[in-house]
Amino acid sequence: MVNIQSRTIINYICKMKTFLFIVWFSCITSVLFAQQPMDTTFVDHKYREDQFYFSLTYDLLGNKPKEIKQSGFSSGIHFGVIRDMPINVRRNKAVGVGLGVSINSYNQNMLINQDSDQNYTYQIIDESEITIKRNKFTTYLVEVPLQYRWRTSTARDYKFWRVYTGLNIGYVFYNSSKLKSNIDAIKLGGIEDFNKLQYGLTLSAGYSTWNFNVYYGLNSIFKDSAKLDGQSLDMNTIRLGLIFYIL
Repeated sequence: MVNIQSRTIINYICKMKTFLFIVWFSCITSVLFAQQPMDTTFVDHKYREDQFYFSLTYDLLGNKPKEIKQSGFSSGIHFGVIRDMPINVRRNKAVGVGLGVSINSYNQNMLINQDSDQNYTYQIIDESEITIKRNKFTTYLVEVPLQYRWRTSTARDYKFWRVYTGLNIGYVFYNSSKLKSNIDAIKLGGIEDFNKLQYGLTLSAGYSTWNFNVYYGLNSIFKDSAKLDGQSLDMNTIRLGLIFYIL
């Protein structure tokens, strides 16, 4: 009788040891795994960012003669595609090369016209005699953006900070000038005094959808042959606006 009770007690103790060991092992394992840092970094080796862009800008004339005054809202619209080429493992730094179209209109008080010899002339409109309804010149460009790109994004994060800076090189494939007044309407196209090549510095910065964009032209809109009161029109382009990036 004693032996049977002893075996029963011994079996019970063995079972309890096994149970306690399993509980202890489970607790230790849980603690150890809890102390291990979770790997939150996920690198998608095919991840690229901001392949397409669309921008709206307010266009200013820099370095303009004091007689020239801008009026109304001079606007620009820009869109295109950029090839994003990451240069680090995290893929949040990249070089961008693109192709786009840019249309820029400048509302101002300078009349572009032609004389009897088909030479282009430039003069300030006397608004005491002429009421300007619309007067603007417009440039149409194919642009090649070259960028260095930094961002806080990952392949799983769609809201992030970005700073993109670089150079835009543009080719003016067409230009026009339009005046509509109470006296006359004058339209010109393909004006030879415009510089075909336009280039400038760019900066885009912002968070998520909202990004500010600045372009500062490094060369003149017009050639040296374009003169106002005997002085060359050495005006450059300054664009301020918003830019939207789309994958």
